[in-house]
Amino acid sequence: MNKKLDVKGIIFDYGGTLDTRGDHWSEVLWKGYEHFGIGVNADEEVEPGVSIGKSSFRDAYVYGERVLAVHPLVKAEDHFEDILRLKIHFQLSFLAGAPLLETGKDDAQKQQALAERLELSESEIAEISASMAAYINSETQQLLAENKQVLEHLKQAGYPMVLVSNFYGNINQVLKDAGIDGYFCRVIESAVVGVRKPNPAIFALGVCALDLPASQVLVVGDTFSKDILPARQLGCYTLWIKGLQWEKKEYDESVPDGLLTKLSDMEAYLL
Repeated sequence: MNKKLDVKGIIFDYGGTLDTRGDHWSEVLWKGYEHFGIGVNADEEVEPGVSIGKSSFRDAYVYGERVLAVHPLVKAEDHFEDILRLKIHFQLSFLAGAPLLETGKDDAQKQQALAERLELSESEIAEISASMAAYINSETQQLLAENKQVLEHLKQAGYPMVLVSNFYGNINQVLKDAGIDGYFCRVIESAVVGVRKPNPAIFALGVCALDLPASQVLVVGDTFSKDILPARQLGCYTLWIKGLQWEKKEYDESVPDGLLTKLSDMEAYLL
């Protein structure tokens, strides 16, 4: 039986916590690549020019993330599907050998060293990006609707909630689209406050927003190094929604106060 946690307020991460079952977004996107016949697993044969393996995808994923971190391409009014389309567009461009935007990193070298390349025109990249973004966004919205019920239960129980997220400057629009913007008394977004996880300072802002001591705050997140460890460093309770991770490594599962396989599991610790 799960122990009840003596908390008075809750901080949620967003990406991977509220919009997936703890799965890193690279894994969610990879499933989209598989669905569209572009991504193939290690036990399948890559078709030259048509499909790619996961290692090549991961390099493309990193490049897409770096572009959005360096270049101010996301507008405050952009929807989540817009972000997905941008990410996938940059990933496919990377995989097709198109010219890259500068990120200050080694993306050009990684592109040159790709084991597989896609043969895609600019128009094909745009078409696939839009279709894949729409598909993945639809899948995400279904899970958000499920998790909205959890937020409603917590709201009815009287828990004040804050969102703390590494995001691109449009998190408020994304929350509004998902119908969950009204559940948080404060939204703290890295692109706005100028500090990113795993810096504990961004969680400290969340604790201050709740106007509670850290010892009475619960942090719920999907990433051990960026959510669980910095929150524990502040003295918060933590629940780790553990899905598919970016890094294949062992973590000390005794550090969080509980492990979740889906967001609704957290209710057993509180209600």
